[in-house]
Amino acid sequence: MSYQLDFIETMVRAGVLKFGNFVTKSGRQSPYFINTGEFKTGAQIGKLGEFYAACIADKIEKGELAKDIDVIFGPAYKGIPLAVSTAIALARDYGINAGYCFNRKETKDHGEGGNLVGAKLKDGDKVIVIDDVITAGTAIREAIPIITGTANVEIAGLVISVDRMERGQGAVSAVEEVRRDLGIKVFPIVTVQDILSELDGREIDGALILTAECKASLIQYMAKYC
Repeated sequence: MSYQLDFIETMVRAGVLKFGNFVTKSGRQSPYFINTGEFKTGAQIGKLGEFYAACIADKIEKGELAKDIDVIFGPAYKGIPLAVSTAIALARDYGINAGYCFNRKETKDHGEGGNLVGAKLKDGDKVIVIDDVITAGTAIREAIPIITGTANVEIAGLVISVDRMERGQGAVSAVEEVRRDLGIKVFPIVTVQDILSELDGREIDGALILTAECKASLIQYMAKYC
């Protein structure tokens, strides 16, 4: 079983991936919803880190990411457990002992001060940013000045859980806008097309997750927005 299929099934079992009628942050009526915040037990967040690590290792093997990654960065707040669990999985499963750090929402003005917690960024570091789902790219756009304002680092890539493949502010997808505007490679664990392909006709724990009605709604939605 590929890690992508395993990830999709894990999202379904954890209630992270749901089908129905939802309003997204962009105001669109969506037939599916993804909330990685539903990974809320130790076992679940540990497994989630393994999926991010598997994606990173896969891209390294394919030559799309350099192996000498120094720091895994998670934007506050959802990105914090993602960065920590990914760093643990990378060290344990792939021998990549990267540091991790995350930002505070408010700069600390006492003690050591600053607005970053964890590994100290230094000039020349290669940084991978970990996030959940890109809707408008707000979190990554806010994070980049924080990271690059601390040290002269290289943002090696952005790894996200799911690429919804939806248009952003213009004609291209939000992910493509991040690539274009920020010059950052974006690597999703899976795309919405992967979800459609893998769940089509597949039962999980004896239940058909993507019914004919849900499939039709998803295809219609993708034709309109993707």
